[in-house]
Amino acid sequence: MYQLAKLTGYRIDQDGTELRMFIPNVNLQEPIEAKKMRNAGVWLDDGRHISAEQRKKAYATIADISLYTGYLPEEAKEWLKYLHIARTGCNYFSLSTCSMDTAREFINTLMEFTLEHGVILEDLGVNRTDDVSKYLYYCIKHRKCAVCGRENSDIHHCEGSRVGMGNNRNRVDNSNRLLISLCREHHTICHSDELRFFKENHVYGIVYNDEIDAEIT
Repeated sequence: MYQLAKLTGYRIDQDGTELRMFIPNVNLQEPIEAKKMRNAGVWLDDGRHISAEQRKKAYATIADISLYTGYLPEEAKEWLKYLHIARTGCNYFSLSTCSMDTAREFINTLMEFTLEHGVILEDLGVNRTDDVSKYLYYCIKHRKCAVCGRENSDIHHCEGSRVGMGNNRNRVDNSNRLLISLCREHHTICHSDELRFFKENHVYGIVYNDEIDAEIT
């Protein structure tokens, strides 16, 4: 079980260091009492290596992929790491000691995998990603809704980038337009008040430049 905690205090004595931790918005009384938990691992985030929040996102997404594929979580973690290495050319890494940049790129690979294969996440994808712009890019690439993850989404042209009436949408140059992939339901909501929709869902339009997928309509 991985939880993101805040260090709220500490005390030093001759036997070691006593830490006071706080986990917001989570009640762990039942699992602690039911399983008589008395030990926990602690990773202190020094701001240079992978952060506790990044680790939580990575392991939560690996758990969802594990459930989808049938692999045990540790098995899924290893082959997903090798998938990332194959895609990026990076060296083998550990989720305990890798850099924040490596962690961010690995989470990007995890998020693209979930979008490619329709993996159901226990949380919204925009909350799981460590790089929102990259996540929005993958949503357009794989035509998944950036809010709910539904398939076969529409491409929404943001305010100032919309295709005017009378123009052929199949012949419009989208290279400098702000776009976002949305399912029909969220596309309709977005049209009613785009600014509010983006703010409430923590998403926004991006410039999508990909020669392979240039035909965005």
